[in-house]
Amino acid sequence: MHWVLDVAFREDDCRIRVGEAAQNFAILRRIALNLSKKEKTTELGVGSKRLKAGWNCDYLSKVLG
Repeated sequence: MHWVLDVAFREDDCRIRVGEAAQNFAILRRIALNLSKKEKTTELGVGSKRLKAGWNCDYLSKVLG
């Protein structure tokens, strides 16, 4: 799981350090990872699914449920 978060979300390069923001973003990344893995209509990797969801609002709504 850590490898996927690091490669797809670049978690190790994150520079958020103030207050509880780092924990909050870590939770959001895990939610996004779980939603990406749950979505089975396209055969893409997690990073590609993130990119596609950023470009295509219809696909984003499909991922979000």
